[in-house]
Amino acid sequence: MRFRPVLLLSLLAFALAGCAHQPASTAPTVAPTLTGDPAHPGATKGWVDTKLYFGLGPADHPEQGISEAQWREFLDKQVTPRFPSGLSVIDVYGQWRGKNSSTPSRLRSKLLIVDYPDSEENRDKIEAIRAAWKQQTGQQSVLRITTPADVSF
Repeated sequence: MRFRPVLLLSLLAFALAGCAHQPASTAPTVAPTLTGDPAHPGATKGWVDTKLYFGLGPADHPEQGISEAQWREFLDKQVTPRFPSGLSVIDVYGQWRGKNSSTPSRLRSKLLIVDYPDSEENRDKIEAIRAAWKQQTGQQSVLRITTPADVSF
């Protein structure tokens, strides 16, 4: 019995198609564990993610500038009362060139991350934190980056 090549290829393709399958997703579906709490919603609309960069002092001279204790006091007095539901702080290294300088300064820095419902009241709280830092330290600026955020707890 002779098979035509086209028929043989069709049978082979049909047989192999039965062996193909989509792998099951290994990513578990995770439902939020905190729901019904405005500060920790299961899903959000209208929230933002704000990052604030605070210069502490020269990277090469940690004894100069703002100490860890002074930073913690600022965080406790100026930030936490305004955003008591939660925030994150990361130690970072940064470079900054002031408006009257020709070379950048290398700085020990803190990155403060706060997620919150976008409202005028909350934006004012962020600006109050920035103003308090500049007043307390004499620094020219606190870099602010705010982006829309999908949040789930």
